[in-house]
Amino acid sequence: MPVAVLIEFVVLAALWGASFLFMRVGAAEFGAVATAGLRVGLAALLLLPVFLRAGVWASFCGRWRAILFAGLLNSGIPFALYAFAVLHIPTGLASILNATVPLSGALVAWIWLKEKPGGMRALGLAIGFAGVCLLVLGKTGVDASGQSTGQWQWTTLAAMAAALGATICYGLAASFTKKHLHDVHPMATACGSQWGAALGLALPTLWFWPAHTPSAEAWWALLAVALLCTALAYILFFRIIAALGPSKALTVTFLVPVFALLYGALFLGEVISLWMLGCGAVILCGTALAMGLVGKR
Repeated sequence: MPVAVLIEFVVLAALWGASFLFMRVGAAEFGAVATAGLRVGLAALLLLPVFLRAGVWASFCGRWRAILFAGLLNSGIPFALYAFAVLHIPTGLASILNATVPLSGALVAWIWLKEKPGGMRALGLAIGFAGVCLLVLGKTGVDASGQSTGQWQWTTLAAMAAALGATICYGLAASFTKKHLHDVHPMATACGSQWGAALGLALPTLWFWPAHTPSAEAWWALLAVALLCTALAYILFFRIIAALGPSKALTVTFLVPVFALLYGALFLGEVISLWMLGCGAVILCGTALAMGLVGKR
């Protein structure tokens, strides 16, 4: 991997890891839906100059309906689900669940596109799923800071289900893009999808707008997640895809929990348990097998 691409790879993981922290700060005052709506709305505005690149606008106009719909699947709905999740579970835990995105993508492709995985990849899906089950069973009695409450928490279970639902949305978006947008300029998809998410969440954002005036800290958090973790991160992601290909680019999800766990511990005082780390390792091993990154040897 070239040094420049490696730097971009690590920066992207650091940015996406920080997104959970910023969403937690913003959602605490704006709520989950308004946080997601502002995130994609600001990102759409920041990415608007991308349409000026040669071929991007024409490519968008040719498939604008499909691109806008893909934005709801790839950004609008999952961002709202994650914003809800980080209000009730530690950001590090949400990021570990986010690492199952390649698993969800493989599962959806298997069901929808009939891309049946081979023996090792099927084993990877099973291992990753087992890791998720262990993580869910072991963390349903914790609060948002990671402290044990000693009792079953239905809000925690709902938050974890929301995070996993977001990964299913990503999997659906990946298969939809492969089937209907494979010949579209990647930057047209990147920019147009944010506009689709922004339009889709516009009315819900107004409906769920907080009655009180959010603090400057919450506004700065949303600006950071829109500018750094969405607009800039999307540009970096598609640059990495162009350099390494989509399969290798997706391995960035392996590094995201490392940064998210670190940020959560440093800035939110979240507890990192051995159970979380162990289950995270099982999930990552299963994901590596499911993506074909590890062979029989």
